[in-house]
Amino acid sequence: MSHAVDTKNADAPLNKTSAFTHISSQRKTVDAIARGVIYFAMFLAFIPLVWVLYEVISKGLPPVLGADWWTKSQKGLLYTLPGGGASHAIIGTFVQAGITSILSIPIGIFTAIYLVEYADNNRLGRITTFMVDILTGVPSIVSALFIYSVWIVLFGFERSGIAVALALVLLMVPVIVRNTEEMLRVVPQDLREASYALGVPKWKTIAKIVLPTALSGIVTGVMLAVARVMGESAPVLILVGSTQAINWNPMSAPQSSLPLMMLDMYKAGSTPAVMDKMWGAAFTLVFIIAVLNIGARIISAKFSIKQ
Repeated sequence: MSHAVDTKNADAPLNKTSAFTHISSQRKTVDAIARGVIYFAMFLAFIPLVWVLYEVISKGLPPVLGADWWTKSQKGLLYTLPGGGASHAIIGTFVQAGITSILSIPIGIFTAIYLVEYADNNRLGRITTFMVDILTGVPSIVSALFIYSVWIVLFGFERSGIAVALALVLLMVPVIVRNTEEMLRVVPQDLREASYALGVPKWKTIAKIVLPTALSGIVTGVMLAVARVMGESAPVLILVGSTQAINWNPMSAPQSSLPLMMLDMYKAGSTPAVMDKMWGAAFTLVFIIAVLNIGARIISAKFSIKQ
């Protein structure tokens, strides 16, 4: 009798082990399938990315290899004829994006700091969050038409680079606010509480602890916003006139940009010279954005707090 009981008890662990092994094997199978689906989806996502990069580099690199591309404009030249450069469009892009960044980055970061650190779900915080959500979904053409109706029609200013920058601010601010808000929320609350326990004021805790900890993510979000506005074509098409000459003044006269130059080339026809200039402008825009992103990552990695 005791022998039968002992046999039953001895078999019990074997059954449990067998059941655990069966479950573990099933989980491994599901995990392998999930990994395969994820890798396949990633592979599918890489196909158009690699294809676009290959097309832009293979067709846009040859026109930009000469020094004239970076130092000369298209002034006095027909788009359909070879020669000239894209300095007028490069300068216009940097001027417009620079003004946009100067206006948008402080507004976006300080708004995010208020929403995360001070709003505490009050009425102003809820209204601000609601307005940011609305601006996030506003198409670029709508922001361009709004600035046109206010800046040009109502106030009487002429079409210019500053009008483009104001329209791009409406597109850039919500992106910065949303990204910065998320990065600030990722910072552990323990860091804030430890700083408060040492008697450090809240504003200094934010400036010395919270922002440096989230710096890398904030910089990445800012650069994504910059990349977005640098490639917008609707505001430059509506709010500034096209020109083949260099214009450093954003307050008056037409001012070209790389997206606008590509649109001009598209309208000029499909001759080999036009296509070379259009692909060259596309490659230049991608190259500038890539350099800015790499530089921003290096700076943020150098000055951000290592956790």
